[in-house]
Amino acid sequence: MPSDPAALEALAHYTGPLSGTPHPTIADVVVATLKASGVRRIYGLPGDSLNGLTDALRRDGEITWQHVRHEEAAAFAAAGEAATTGEPAVCAASCGPGNLHLINGLFDAQRSRVPVVALAAHIPRAEIGTGYFQETHPQELFRECSVYAELVSVPDQLPRLLHIAMRTAIERRGVAVLVIPGEILQEPAPRSSRVTAVRPAAPIIRPSDEEIRTAAELLNAAGAVTILAGAGCESAHDELLAVAGRLRAPVVHALRGKEFVEYDNPYDVGMTGLLGFASGYRAMEHCDALLMLGTDFPYAPFYPDAARIVQVDIRGENIGRRTPVDVALVGSVRDTVRALLPLLSDARDDAHLTRMLAHYRRTRGRLDALAVDGRDRGPLHPQFVTSAVDRLGADDAVFLPDVGTPTLWAARYLRMNGRRRLIGSFSHGTMANALPQAIGVQAANPGRQVVALSGDGGLAMLLGELLTLRQQKLPVKVVVLNNGALSFVELEMKADGIVNYGTDLDNPDFAEIARAVGLFGVRVEHPGQLDDALRAAFAHPGPAVVDVVTARQELALPPKISFEEARGFSLWATRSVLSGDGNAVLEVAKTNLRQLAVE
Repeated sequence: MPSDPAALEALAHYTGPLSGTPHPTIADVVVATLKASGVRRIYGLPGDSLNGLTDALRRDGEITWQHVRHEEAAAFAAAGEAATTGEPAVCAASCGPGNLHLINGLFDAQRSRVPVVALAAHIPRAEIGTGYFQETHPQELFRECSVYAELVSVPDQLPRLLHIAMRTAIERRGVAVLVIPGEILQEPAPRSSRVTAVRPAAPIIRPSDEEIRTAAELLNAAGAVTILAGAGCESAHDELLAVAGRLRAPVVHALRGKEFVEYDNPYDVGMTGLLGFASGYRAMEHCDALLMLGTDFPYAPFYPDAARIVQVDIRGENIGRRTPVDVALVGSVRDTVRALLPLLSDARDDAHLTRMLAHYRRTRGRLDALAVDGRDRGPLHPQFVTSAVDRLGADDAVFLPDVGTPTLWAARYLRMNGRRRLIGSFSHGTMANALPQAIGVQAANPGRQVVALSGDGGLAMLLGELLTLRQQKLPVKVVVLNNGALSFVELEMKADGIVNYGTDLDNPDFAEIARAVGLFGVRVEHPGQLDDALRAAFAHPGPAVVDVVTARQELALPPKISFEEARGFSLWATRSVLSGDGNAVLEVAKTNLRQLAVE
């Protein structure tokens, strides 16, 4: 029986004196193990194959069953919680279609590298392989989106496999899936069961001294060093600033690194990539050595052509995946930079840094000028909306943009300060991530402001989760960029020279929908209404929806436009006029003139 004090306490109200009460079930051991390991909620929907777990949660009374309206949202919510806490979060779903619905959210968690444990119930063991009702093979289906996926065949396996799953999810920062035939959850736990807490470790991971010296020699010989910093710089902000100061290097950030890199950073020159802007791109283009810190930045055209590259990543398999690397350093950013700093020369010219900082100031000024909306009426510019959210949001707010243009505007206009968080589907790139991720973030952080910056298409895809906000009494603030279109898809069509088709959205008034289901709702159609609407929503003690009518044809240009993309835009304009959609071309022309006016 359990020997760990926390585990003994967790199981005490199940077991009592062994001679006088029924033995706990396997589901009781699962609940006790999760609780001893710090888990306080499970996201999901009940189902008959989960009855053993659901009943164990009822008897326990401490781990909350976070009921959502779609299992996809359960996985997203667990990922959102894990992203803010760094601790394993748990979702569960019933057999067949139930746990299949988890898969998109689990893919997102896996690619975002957050620890999530999924309990996927299965059909009865004796029926596996017979084509039984709702039969699937979950351990195979989840294999690609997990670091661990195993089928529990007999009750004796489950306590040990749960421990392995949780440890793997924590140490490899990914998804672990346990597939459990429903009847196993209701069977008596083996008397040899031990409940042990599974907690994260804090290892020191750094390259060898020889590898550190080789990297230092390369960087010391370079005339112009640029740093590309990503999400691996979490908990290494001081080390990042120290190495940037020593190398006199401008710091470019990848999108997932924004929240950990750009704040209080005198060396920051912005973001590069498809959602980035010119200063970040130029700092990469004009260096002769690039130091990559904790990033797997995927876009090969944005890397420098001739620079020598040092890449630091705690996952050695990531090194050199995107561009050839001269020195590979396997280790955490914090530990590796600490070892590297004493070997770096501080006698360095700062001309490269000075030029890139000046470029960034000009670029930032142009972007900020686009966030001003002086009109009295009409759809609002999304830059203006996002800038207002940034200005009025809390000092420690968690922002969650939907994929597409909300992510683009968030990347450019939401400011990080070391306390704010920015969480999204930045690697998997799925629609409808913002609201369900916000559910998990808010559940795990009840006193914190959580703002979902939703697209109209993304919100509509999982619209039922507004009911989850109501049922769970989660005060998430949903700001909808409502432009009546899948606007990022339209932008991609324009770049390919394709006339926009199939992207229209005939939207309702989302504020009316919010009010109809008992939430605070307000619609904004004119710039002068925006600040008051946001203040009212942010001050409201419960969930709120701010439906903002925004301009559809707002064009956001990447920092590097290829000949093919320019050719594609020209073809799109010509074909649109010939097909009778000249108004769209005029609207884009107005946007271009507005952007050119501040260039």
